[in-house]
Amino acid sequence: MADVKFSKVTKKFNENLILNGVDAEIRDHEFVVIVGPSGCGKTTLLRMLAGLEEITDGEIHIDNVLVNNMHPSKRQIAMVFQDYALYPHMTVEENMSFALRLRKAPKAEIKERVTEAANILQLTTLLKRMPKQLSGGQRQRVAIGRAIVRKPKVFLFDEPLSNLDAKLREEMRVEIAKLYQRLNATIIYVTHDQVEAMTLAGRIMVMNHGIIQQVGTPIEVYRKPVNLFVAGFIGSPTMNFIRGKLKVEGDKLYLKNDDISLYIPSFLLSKTAEHDGREVVVGVRPDDVLVGGAAREKCSEKLDGMLEVSELLGHRENLYIKVGDTRVLATVEAFFNQSPGSKVAVCFNYENMHVFDKATTQRING
Repeated sequence: MADVKFSKVTKKFNENLILNGVDAEIRDHEFVVIVGPSGCGKTTLLRMLAGLEEITDGEIHIDNVLVNNMHPSKRQIAMVFQDYALYPHMTVEENMSFALRLRKAPKAEIKERVTEAANILQLTTLLKRMPKQLSGGQRQRVAIGRAIVRKPKVFLFDEPLSNLDAKLREEMRVEIAKLYQRLNATIIYVTHDQVEAMTLAGRIMVMNHGIIQQVGTPIEVYRKPVNLFVAGFIGSPTMNFIRGKLKVEGDKLYLKNDDISLYIPSFLLSKTAEHDGREVVVGVRPDDVLVGGAAREKCSEKLDGMLEVSELLGHRENLYIKVGDTRVLATVEAFFNQSPGSKVAVCFNYENMHVFDKATTQRING
């Protein structure tokens, strides 16, 4: 396999800037997921790596070789597309072997590689079928098998599960994770689904507006998002955000707005006096919102809230709580046993609070 390096990579369509000086490195045998909303430039970056889009500026290296002007067929890359891209008039076996037959590889080698890939992907009994006779998950496995038989240096996956239903997506995530463990390949995987990113990636590359916002392991990106965009994009349900101004009262620091006076412990923001008057956004994940008895037991400073709606999700329950005019989502153990309209105490797990500067949107606590 091989490593991949993007250096100041830029892409423009006419006057529209799609990628803005992307710098990134994917290490040999690494599984990197590029995640971001539609239109952020992630698929364009993948297509430029594959040679399907021209580079406006910058350099792309594969295994320390500059590939800017190299023909796609010479880059030793295999790409799995969102829409499978199977030839409808060919059998599964013919689809998987097509690139090798085009290359005029020996028949024995073609048979060996197709058999190996079919065994890995559990397609052995389907080799003589046509694509129209397959389910969506089976078609995606054929597309992956077509990539495997080429034995590329780098595998590229462009939102490969987005056309599948929820159950099939879950099954295919497991299959792709097992495939990576077996092949120990270099994989770059593009998706807008942050669940896929969190469950599959060795490292996540979060993109927005053609710029890489943060690169790190799933747990690093989840626990320490570098800015408001990453904090809001990664995590499900999404993070709560509370806006206000920091105010020093005595030796304590509070976030204050028209509805809330929220205590900010000193271990989150040291040198308390320096933050007096600063406009910030405090982020708290729903799992870190304590409600009712839990809030009364664990917090000395609580907020008064009113339960608007509860959503039972089996073993968990989402509680939508109004604190003044601010809505807070809490995820708690099921059967909270309070009716909409009930008054409830609310507080936050200070250990997992996030503080962002309102103007720059950047994280300011450790």
